[in-house]
Amino acid sequence: MFGSIGMPELIVIFVIALIIFGPRKLPELGRSLGRSLSEFKRASNELRNSLEDEIRVEEQRQGATARPAGDAPAARPAEDSQPRGSSSGA
Repeated sequence: MFGSIGMPELIVIFVIALIIFGPRKLPELGRSLGRSLSEFKRASNELRNSLEDEIRVEEQRQGATARPAGDAPAARPAEDSQPRGSSSGA
């Protein structure tokens, strides 16, 4: 539905913003928009790093509680060769 925004569309948006806000307010709005975007980017990076740290800690915790491969219990002896439910006295 919506394609990428090209140069003509950006010019139209800029002209409309210039008419609405005026030449004095436009630089201030641009600075505040830039600050907002950088703050959002910083917050999202912190959240991602926090989640990755929590996942790493949880994996280490699970790895510490899991048994080492050499301590696995012995395999159970094989069951009788007859299928269950069949009687041996028939």
